[in-house]
Amino acid sequence: MESPTDDSISSILARSSSLADYYAGYSSYLHQCLKTVDPSQLEAVGKVFLRAREEGRTIFFAGNGGSASTASHFCQDLAEVGRKAKVQGFRTLSLTDNVSYITAAGNDYGYQNIFSNQMMFLFQKSDVLVVISASGNSPNVIEAARLAEEKGGTVIALVGFDGGLLGKMAHHVLKISTNKGEYGPVEDAHLILDHVITTFLTTLLKA
Repeated sequence: MESPTDDSISSILARSSSLADYYAGYSSYLHQCLKTVDPSQLEAVGKVFLRAREEGRTIFFAGNGGSASTASHFCQDLAEVGRKAKVQGFRTLSLTDNVSYITAAGNDYGYQNIFSNQMMFLFQKSDVLVVISASGNSPNVIEAARLAEEKGGTVIALVGFDGGLLGKMAHHVLKISTNKGEYGPVEDAHLILDHVITTFLTTLLKA
């Protein structure tokens, strides 16, 4: 696992004289950030997903903002693996997609409980929760992670920057190390991890 470069998005932008220049610098920086992922953790996440599939467990996803869209995307991609491989698939559920419930829970119980309230009766022992947060400090995903652990589940965190609290409390962590506040590269990398994991599992299950 490599460390990120001393570069930054702001410095790349400052020295870019054109959009093409910025694209070249940004893509190079993103490549360096992707190298900071711990390969052993990546392998572990794949094994957790496969075990959940074999045992018929549900894999839940949660995140805010851009990470909410990644949660929905990852959930859908993983659900499609079985169909593409023509085998038993993965049971997945995105906690970001029920807008009526989210707004009701946020209004009645506070935004920090929008995910944990959904999990209260749905999440079972040995289920899996994938939480996605660039900072690793979003209160509602932390609450969801705490509940998952209390119920005997496995928590996987996709984080950025220094990992935040989720980087310390999750069972498995896929961290994209960047300067704090660089949400773009972290969110880009998280979506790349989705595609890497799901396409590999599709190929594996086809074999």
